[in-house]
Amino acid sequence: MELTSSGLKDFFKEVVEMIEKEKDYLCELDRKLGDGDHGVTMSIGWQAVNNKLNNELADIEDCGKVSITVGKTFLNAVGSSVGPLYATGFMRGAKIAKNKTVLNERDLTEYWVAFAKGVKERGQAEVGDKTMVDTLEPFANTLEVSINNSQEFEAAFSDAVKAAEKGMNSTKDIISKKGRSSRLGDRSIGVQDPGATSAYFILSKFLHFIKSNSAKTV
Repeated sequence: MELTSSGLKDFFKEVVEMIEKEKDYLCELDRKLGDGDHGVTMSIGWQAVNNKLNNELADIEDCGKVSITVGKTFLNAVGSSVGPLYATGFMRGAKIAKNKTVLNERDLTEYWVAFAKGVKERGQAEVGDKTMVDTLEPFANTLEVSINNSQEFEAAFSDAVKAAEKGMNSTKDIISKKGRSSRLGDRSIGVQDPGATSAYFILSKFLHFIKSNSAKTV
């Protein structure tokens, strides 16, 4: 498949809708570990993105400009630690998409790997710290391996999302080592990390998006 700038914007709009549906669930998870506002925070950030998509980004055809604007908008709207993480991810992805009006399967692979690695580098977290990285690192590693083996993007991305889901689920059994929830110690065991969950939701939404538009340029 190929993804145009219009398709990329359509995907981001689907993320906006998904976050609104999952907002309460994300807050419920966060109440057990932190301030209980992760869903609200994500909603604020993505609603700001939605405003950009409907206005100044409406006629932009450069996928890099779309992605970097999404990242910067999310950062400006969200004051919590998640803002810089997602912003860095989308801005790293923007470097891959710079000056491109259409992203091919190789571009998309590099985009999502750059996104995941950007979040990890910005957050300075490792697998096992009970963070978004528990979702994103196995996702990126699997995507790289699977695309090299199959050379077929949808199948590789599907494998990667399965690895991301496994990583997300693993956070239930991990003691939190980062952020405010790290103060809970053993009490953080048994609760799925909200950041790992929202990251999984975004990756899963992209998989659904490409499956819905398989074998065509969108």
